[in-house]
Amino acid sequence: MAKVRTTVTLDDEVLRAVKIRAARLGRGDSEVIEASLRRDLGLDLLDGLWARNDLSESDAAALAVEAQHRTRPKRR
Repeated sequence: MAKVRTTVTLDDEVLRAVKIRAARLGRGDSEVIEASLRRDLGLDLLDGLWARNDLSESDAAALAVEAQHRTRPKRR
C-alpha cells in the first residue's frame, strides 16, 4: 500500500502517549498513529470482512442495494 506524507497537529499529551506506546512496542510514531486511526475508523474490521468474502463485486453491490432498500421506510 502506498504511503502519503501529511502533517497533523496534535495535543502535546496525545503525542506523548503516541511516543510512549511506540517505544513500548518497538515501532515508529507513524505506525502507532496509523494503527490507531485504522482501529478507530473500523478499517481493520473491514479488511477482515473483505478477506473472508467470496462474493463477486456485482453480487456484493446487489446485496448492498438490497440492504439499503430494507432500511428505508415503506411507502403507504
